[in-house]
Amino acid sequence: MSRIRNIAREYWFELLIALMAVAGMLELAVGRNSPGAPATSLWFSVPAVAVLVLPLLASRRFPFAAPTAYWLMAAGLTFVDGLLIPFIGSLGVVGLATAFLLGNLRDQRQAGIGLAIVLGCIVIVVSNIPGQQSASDLIFIPLRFVVAWVAGYALRERAEQAEAAEMRATLAEREREAAEMRATLAEREREAAARIAVAEERARIARELHDIVAHAVSVMVLQVGAVRHNLPQTHEEDRDALGHVELAGRTALAEMRRLLGAMRRDGDGVELEPQPGLDGLDSLVEDVGRTGLPVRLHVDGDPFPLPRAIDLSAYRIVQEGLTNTLKHARASQADVTVRYRPDELEVEVADDGAGAATSDGLGHGLVGMRERVKIYGGVMNAGTAPEGGFILSARLPLDRYQA
Repeated sequence: MSRIRNIAREYWFELLIALMAVAGMLELAVGRNSPGAPATSLWFSVPAVAVLVLPLLASRRFPFAAPTAYWLMAAGLTFVDGLLIPFIGSLGVVGLATAFLLGNLRDQRQAGIGLAIVLGCIVIVVSNIPGQQSASDLIFIPLRFVVAWVAGYALRERAEQAEAAEMRATLAEREREAAEMRATLAEREREAAARIAVAEERARIARELHDIVAHAVSVMVLQVGAVRHNLPQTHEEDRDALGHVELAGRTALAEMRRLLGAMRRDGDGVELEPQPGLDGLDSLVEDVGRTGLPVRLHVDGDPFPLPRAIDLSAYRIVQEGLTNTLKHARASQADVTVRYRPDELEVEVADDGAGAATSDGLGHGLVGMRERVKIYGGVMNAGTAPEGGFILSARLPLDRYQA
């Protein structure tokens, strides 16, 4: 039953045409002796009706030719018997359906030609009816088929508008999906760049800490060696203990050099210069000033010796802040402030430009500075100032380094 229902839903038009054809044949058979019946015999009329509607069964394959063939054959049959077409009422329904099909054509040129064919053929059919034809018959009978054609044309216009709206919605959905994909890819690229920046900054910090720790351990090893050599021979146990300490220190230095060598990339050179600190800010400010960006240095509080790692990190933060200001902020001047507090050190870089970039193209920048501050347990803030410009501030705790 469901299969029959699907076939009926798919081929309803063909079934309707076949039903109208059968109804027309029955009309001929039942009313052949009634007044106004066609003069031709059933042996001609019944096959003629079948041949007339047969092309409509192929209307899906030939949407223009099939309805056109129906109207041309209908007009031709009226020259054989003028009562054959008007007598069969079901053919009027078929004629309305074919006019609708011609109006529903996607090709407007074919639809216009179809309207002309419908009007010409229906006028021929009405004109070939035996007897005197009134002007109203030649106007109102064709008007029915014109209305059917207009209904098909209007429905086609509405269907095209619906398809166009659906296509626009599909394109908009695809554009939205593409935009989401681009945003996802951009987010992944930003995350990857941030991870690279963090990794490179950690490697840089590790190399800097190596120099600091290696220097301290070297001093301790040398001092232990000097003490060991100065001890008298009677303190053999003390000499052996200090020898073990000296050996442990030298082993630690060798291991640090080996690990640092594994961390360095092929293009990295060995840094032989001493690591800078806040005492080198004057030189840094002068170097930046010579590039065209005036920088003012402010020191709040009495400077005191800082842990070497904190001293170096504070210098690097100021250095990166001024580099970002110089490259990306389009500023006319900058201010560097260093505040010494009993339990923390605060550095601030402020400018009157448009802002700073999150990366300088080498993986450093705000991401690297934030990672450096995070490693030492500090807090960093970066953003636009209320009066304009950009402010970068970082606080590095000192209490954990106090004895």
